[in-house]
Amino acid sequence: MAADEAAVRAQAEAVRRLKQDKADPDEIAKEVTKLLDMKAQLGGDEGKHKFVLKTPKGTRDYGPKQMAIRERVFNTIVSCFKRHGAEVIDTPVFELKETLTGKYGEDSKLIYDLKDQGGELLSLRYDLTVPFARYLAMNKITNIKRYHIAKVYRRDNPAMTRGRYREFYQCDFDIAGQFDPMIPDAECLKIVHEILNDLQLWDFLVKVNDRRILDGMFAVCGVPDSKFRTICSSVDKLDKMPWEEVRSEMVGEKGLSPEAADHIGEYVQLHGGLELVDRLLQDPKLSQNKQAKEGLGDMKLLFEYLSLFGIGGQVSFDLSLARGLDYYTGVIFEAVLLQQEKGPGEEAAGTGSVAGGGRYDGLVGMFDPKGRRVPCVGVSIGIERIFSILEHRLEASEEKIRTTETQVLVASAQKKLLEERLKLISELWDAGIKAEVLYKKNPKLLSQLQYCEDTGIPLVAIVGEQELKDRVVKLRVVASREEVNVSRESLVEEIRRRTSQP
Repeated sequence: MAADEAAVRAQAEAVRRLKQDKADPDEIAKEVTKLLDMKAQLGGDEGKHKFVLKTPKGTRDYGPKQMAIRERVFNTIVSCFKRHGAEVIDTPVFELKETLTGKYGEDSKLIYDLKDQGGELLSLRYDLTVPFARYLAMNKITNIKRYHIAKVYRRDNPAMTRGRYREFYQCDFDIAGQFDPMIPDAECLKIVHEILNDLQLWDFLVKVNDRRILDGMFAVCGVPDSKFRTICSSVDKLDKMPWEEVRSEMVGEKGLSPEAADHIGEYVQLHGGLELVDRLLQDPKLSQNKQAKEGLGDMKLLFEYLSLFGIGGQVSFDLSLARGLDYYTGVIFEAVLLQQEKGPGEEAAGTGSVAGGGRYDGLVGMFDPKGRRVPCVGVSIGIERIFSILEHRLEASEEKIRTTETQVLVASAQKKLLEERLKLISELWDAGIKAEVLYKKNPKLLSQLQYCEDTGIPLVAIVGEQELKDRVVKLRVVASREEVNVSRESLVEEIRRRTSQP
């Protein structure tokens, strides 16, 4: 047995070295599985393997308070999606591996692959956009406005405090179909603006660019066609890294000429509004590139529509915005929260991107047997980042969060009234009133009132011997301690009126 334990220690050391050397995640996972198998084989107490109760790395549980905040956010987002006429769909949490392969550029390495399940190679979905495109092609749908809220999975390095997880929700809104240019795109930006306003987040800015402008810019700067996507991926890091580091990656790691990198540097530091679009339309190099000219023409149109929607002032045309996903073909956009002033000893709860999206006209055609294209544009709301910010804000404010929607507690002031309490609560439930009762035969009135204080229940319906004789219920307002006698027949209406329920 000593030899077995030595082998386990040696395997554990091998795993530690692999992690230290930042080896390939698949190799690390393979060796960790081997280590766990060896520990299991030791068995019983001899292995002394302690079972650790924890959630997997990059995941978390949500208690009632967190879920109450989350529910508020979801309701805000869904009501906006519905206001804009969207239908809802759902798709499987895993897809055939080949469905997801080759759609995410350098991020493809973050896809979770599952073990072979009876001949099907499967992967957990990485986003909701590729499954949506597969759904359209499979069902031959050429026109739909849909939203989809569901969990996705990425084998990323989690940053839990900033709302970056390996399992997280996405809230997507997409418009598929052949329409006049930029009208659906402008509506997507309007939706982002409405949601961020409704959630009362800090000041935000929506950055927009166009893949055609980026590709045109790369072409006139001397980037070879074969390097467009990989250089695009480097430009996408400009929100996290200074230009010098991005330039160094382009030249040192990706083999771009220093001259081409310097030309790119001149463009990607430009940002503005309609005036920048007009200036670039006059640019001697860009204006000669067909793709860039088309993209700039559409960008001009987009800003005109945004102005009509009254949101042009919070949208910036930013040439550094690239969005690394391979499937974008036209307008791309990202909403960022502007840096909030921090109080003493405070950390920023999470600045950065809180929504993103763009146009992907070629993705559905990749799945269609005849290659039929269905133009699409969509937006994804970064729910986890938003949730982290709101959770942090509520903690800082010490605001009490209600985790239930109970309108009234049915209570009694004397003993031996359990039957009457149960009869009354049944009547309230049947009338659609949200009500609770304490699970004791003879609870003290003080305990019942304290329960309401602790949980935020606004009303108490008290039954007593005298009330039963008079066919009334004593209704107590917890906050003000005001008490009124209400006839049994009027009780439901009175509770609704006092809790503003329809």
